[in-house]
Amino acid sequence: MKDSGVPWLGEVPQHWEVHRLGALLRERRETNDDLRVSDVLSVLRERGVIPYAEKGNIGNKKSDDITRYKIVRPNDIVVNCMNVIIGSVGLSKYTGCLSPVYYVLTRRTAEDEPGYLNAYFQTRPFQQSLVRIGNGILAHRMRIPMELLKCEPFPRPPAPEQAAIVRFLDHADRRIRRYIRAKQKLIKLLEEQKQAIIHRAVTRGLDPNVRLKPSGVEWLGDVPEHWDVRRLKTLCGMRSGDGITGMSIEPAGDYPVYGGNGVRGYTSSYTHDGEFALIGRQGALCGNVHLARGRFWASEHAVVASLRSGHILDWFGAILLVMNLNQYSIAAAQPGLAVERVLNLWLPVPPTAEQAGIADQIEHETAGIGTAMDRAHREIDLLREYRTRLIADVATGKLDVREAAALLPDEAEEPEPLDGIEAEGDTDEAGADDADEVPEEAEA
Repeated sequence: MKDSGVPWLGEVPQHWEVHRLGALLRERRETNDDLRVSDVLSVLRERGVIPYAEKGNIGNKKSDDITRYKIVRPNDIVVNCMNVIIGSVGLSKYTGCLSPVYYVLTRRTAEDEPGYLNAYFQTRPFQQSLVRIGNGILAHRMRIPMELLKCEPFPRPPAPEQAAIVRFLDHADRRIRRYIRAKQKLIKLLEEQKQAIIHRAVTRGLDPNVRLKPSGVEWLGDVPEHWDVRRLKTLCGMRSGDGITGMSIEPAGDYPVYGGNGVRGYTSSYTHDGEFALIGRQGALCGNVHLARGRFWASEHAVVASLRSGHILDWFGAILLVMNLNQYSIAAAQPGLAVERVLNLWLPVPPTAEQAGIADQIEHETAGIGTAMDRAHREIDLLREYRTRLIADVATGKLDVREAAALLPDEAEEPEPLDGIEAEGDTDEAGADDADEVPEEAEA
């Protein structure tokens, strides 16, 4: 090993070279002025470069005018200059075009393995080191100027070792993704089981022999004869949360900050005090339901439902989950909850004492399911942490995989299932991955 001279890179193998990024990669300067390319691409964390059509309802909508877009070709590395610090970078398998916010980088020499060059971009120490050259207030949304990015140190193993690194990491990644998909399938099955338990409890109650009556509501069917069927607005009021900047949110603090997907962090002030149901307002999180008690801050990405007296919050949260509020979102590039429409929905309302009994029964019957789901989520987190560390150790030469790679069997590439997206964080709050703003600096 030898000292690379770069603090975050540390030591590298003696026979490796360390260059500037611009010596290994150059910008592809093809633009789509003549509309020679019609397929639009995007970049997501975990999945890398994908067709825009597979992205779903996250990030910004593509522009209607794609003549300003940059052309990308197979084996190009695509870097989101606004989100590279949080891993929005990937190796393309496609010919297509994408927003001007991306840098499209191609190899200067065919000797270098594009898979290795991409692997170094995926190392967390390298990504985090870019903060010091970024422009902006929020670390995860700093714009990285190309003229500075091309000056960043970049390790370069010999070509055969690059190939061995790619072979080893591809093999490991296939297995890790397979394990993660298995855990995700387990979570989905557990969630379906939990939903079935909740649905029966909030639509039929606790007595299996209770007399029923038609509710007049299609999704409900028959409900206990002594229950009311009322509009949601007779039970609660709803309003959007308040705006809060990322700089005001800390890992620890006095009061939790709720967004569309639960607690985002903490702050020193609060906007609500009491018991509330919080509903995700935008994007893929639209319709998520969380319960909050005490003092807290609700961001603009959550709808705050204040339950009127005489009702039980835990029962209320359960019935909101069963109502599948996501289907009542406004169709848009970033779907939003149609609050007025939601408030006019019908729901079954049992007496207060029965609401409390239903809530207790649901908690009792779903406790084990919740524990199993938490365990599976934690196992997925550990698998992702392992993958991140493995990429960093292998791509920077801390772990020599040449011998191991030579012993690996040949394997066919597994297609990524469309329902197996390993998204991380709040997609409605983490910042758009496909923003169309053009970087201010001239392309280097």
